[in-house]
Amino acid sequence: MSVYIHIPFCNSICTYCDFCKIYYNKKYVMRYLDSLKKEIEERYNDEEVSTIYIGGGTPTCLDDEELKELLKITKLFNVKDKIEFTIEGNIESITENKLKIIKEYGVNRISIGVQSFNDDVIKLLGRKHNKDEVFSKIELVKKYFDNINIDLIYAVNDNMDIVKKDIDNFLKLDIPHISTYSLIIEDNTILKIKGYKNINEDLDYEMYSYIEKTLEENNYIHYEISNYAKKGYESRHNLVYWNNDFYYGFGLSSTSFINNKRRINTKNLTKYLDDNYLDKEVYEDKKVRMENEVMLGLRKLSGIDLNNFRYKYNYDLENVFNIDELIRDGYLIIEDNYLRINKKYIYISNEILLRIFD
Repeated sequence: MSVYIHIPFCNSICTYCDFCKIYYNKKYVMRYLDSLKKEIEERYNDEEVSTIYIGGGTPTCLDDEELKELLKITKLFNVKDKIEFTIEGNIESITENKLKIIKEYGVNRISIGVQSFNDDVIKLLGRKHNKDEVFSKIELVKKYFDNINIDLIYAVNDNMDIVKKDIDNFLKLDIPHISTYSLIIEDNTILKIKGYKNINEDLDYEMYSYIEKTLEENNYIHYEISNYAKKGYESRHNLVYWNNDFYYGFGLSSTSFINNKRRINTKNLTKYLDDNYLDKEVYEDKKVRMENEVMLGLRKLSGIDLNNFRYKYNYDLENVFNIDELIRDGYLIIEDNYLRINKKYIYISNEILLRIFD
């Protein structure tokens, strides 16, 4: 079993972000943590936990005492010996004292929202750090952790040189994981409101291809559409999502998938602080679960284990979904009893999925 915990507080709001977040306000934090603890005590059934992921928002925007209170709550979980325990942070809110605290409470992986090394892009995205601070803070983090991820956003503008320099700077950091995302202009974000537009799709693909080629040449395994890792550093927590396995979600706006029920928490802070956690709960029948299995599993470069699909659903995948033509045309490949998207077409995976579900 895996656990996600959502901390919605941020010191500033990024221009591209559509996640559930609110400005940090000290008067709400401890009340939020109290409600979070109550929700966990009410819903968690003492299953053995193999991964914990604290995301946001910006968990590291909490002050030292608030961070300790948050991490004390994770002691409620029955954890395995070799747990993967991740916390998200950003460059400007990471301090040596906070690193000591999260290390003391068992965190062994940190994911940092860098987004770019170009100061103009950083400013456009609403971040408050600069390139020099990225290098100094990552060196600080490396004193305490070796399992480090950074998030990088590309295709913010049509300047290919920025992408090349961003990847070059990432490689200089010498850390084992990177998540790379093409900028999506989401509704209700500052960029959308200001009328910002996406770049040309062909150039976007050229950037994607450059990132993939360069990282693979430097011994990073491309294991999911947006994720690259040195061997052994793949995100175990995110693989739970892509394998369509069960997990808990606690906190504002979080999602759980337990016993074939998709539970989504409220985005309303007032309701959450009144211990009214739930927004809606939907039972997923076998058809929906199989569709999710395909949609999520084909994000992985390794694809879907067909034996495991048969074990979970009592059906052969190829008898449920329309894949024969896609295999014949070379878009899908079955190899060693795994179904995967041909690597050269992974960039158009959404179009392939539409054909599968048609």
